[in-house]
Amino acid sequence: MGRAFVYVILGGGVAAGYAALEFTNRGVSPGELCIISEEPAAPYERPALSKGYLLPESPARLPAFHTCVGANEERLTPKWYKEHGIELVLGTRVKSADMRRKTLLTATGETISYKILIIATGARALKLEEFGLSGSDAENVCYLRDLADANRLVNVMQSCAGGNAVVIGGGYIGMECAASLVINRINVTMVFPEAHCMARLFTPKIASYYEDYYKSKGVNFIKGTVLSSFDMDSNGKVVAVNLRDGSRLPADMVVVGIGIRPNTSLFEGQLTLEKGGIKVNGRLQSSNSSVYAVGDVAAFPLKLFGETRRLEHVDSARKSAKHAVAAIMEPDKTGEFDYLPFFYSRVFALSWQFYGDTAGEVIHYGDFSGTTFGAYWVNKGHLVGAFLEGGTKEEYEAVAKATRLKPPVEDLAELERQGLGFALAVSRRTLPTSALEAKPSPVLVLERSIYPWHAAAGVVLAASVAAFAYLYGRRRRRW
Repeated sequence: MGRAFVYVILGGGVAAGYAALEFTNRGVSPGELCIISEEPAAPYERPALSKGYLLPESPARLPAFHTCVGANEERLTPKWYKEHGIELVLGTRVKSADMRRKTLLTATGETISYKILIIATGARALKLEEFGLSGSDAENVCYLRDLADANRLVNVMQSCAGGNAVVIGGGYIGMECAASLVINRINVTMVFPEAHCMARLFTPKIASYYEDYYKSKGVNFIKGTVLSSFDMDSNGKVVAVNLRDGSRLPADMVVVGIGIRPNTSLFEGQLTLEKGGIKVNGRLQSSNSSVYAVGDVAAFPLKLFGETRRLEHVDSARKSAKHAVAAIMEPDKTGEFDYLPFFYSRVFALSWQFYGDTAGEVIHYGDFSGTTFGAYWVNKGHLVGAFLEGGTKEEYEAVAKATRLKPPVEDLAELERQGLGFALAVSRRTLPTSALEAKPSPVLVLERSIYPWHAAAGVVLAASVAAFAYLYGRRRRRW
């Protein structure tokens, strides 16, 4: 018993939904596309689970956050898939994959064959047992990766109002869940081994701002140590958390957010793996030309920085999925995936965005006692990364554009003085793309003017270059 499709998407997370929409936009025929997912629900926006889903009042629930509402596009309900002739095989686990024969075998014994496969299997939450600890099966120990996890967390949270929660981990899940728990009037203690929260991204100065804000909301931080064991009652429920530094924390519930691991086990020995994921080229194509990989599971060439990376964020999942479908459906019109790394979060009344890379020297700017501040990362004389808290839509767009352009920076003190104004100036003064590729624009160079006429000369030169590029571009188009 089996079924055959032209295109199969394995995995039903964020990437699958965005890939499905792109397939329909590019003219896939009814009956050609199938999505196989272990989850019982059609693809949805996973970030909602640690934000709106956990709110005590008017919480987000499906179908409100099915993809692709996260990018202000069409909402793909199960009815939408049916109307477009897309087969949803939900609540189904694939137990083996044969890349040579182009077949997938489900746990129910069905064989599903394909001509083109998109792997969108994402990642799974790391469990305590993988670090030699036990307790994941306790009724008040929660993880957060999928809808089932979120439902469990909500139920436990509602039974612990006014109680104590211990959050293990200081990354995305830890920070966002801690905020949600506080909003639900639960006392929160965060525990993590690093010196500060969000250690993979935040500088100590940035982290200090958020930790102080969390403390003002009642959150307690215990840093530089890890969980060693749980104390359980006779019903197998956690009543206290023991830490390696000897601390004992009373607990009515525990949330564990200690990282994720890409789901690659089906493809080991069949596809080339790198950086913990499936290695793909600039078209998101794996070592098997009929197989593509997108989202958390894909290790792709990051053109902007000239190296292979695997990124764990919803924006990468959305954009890599759309690019893979474009490469499949219109290969002659689709170039290499040219992605600007983007991360963001919203907690309490705070909202930050980060673009690019965290290599090199860090320059902080803005009012860290207020609501708007940021940082730039400068590596080998060029801007490579930018962080902004509390920006406007225009300011976030400017920061993104400036980071992609990687303008030269010659004076770090001047960069600090200009602060956000630097990104705004760069985004407004850039030359057309063709001119930028030929030669970096001199207006992007940060230099202190020694005399007033230097500044005037700079303006005249910049205007001349811009005028030349504009006229040249017009002549080129007429040709």
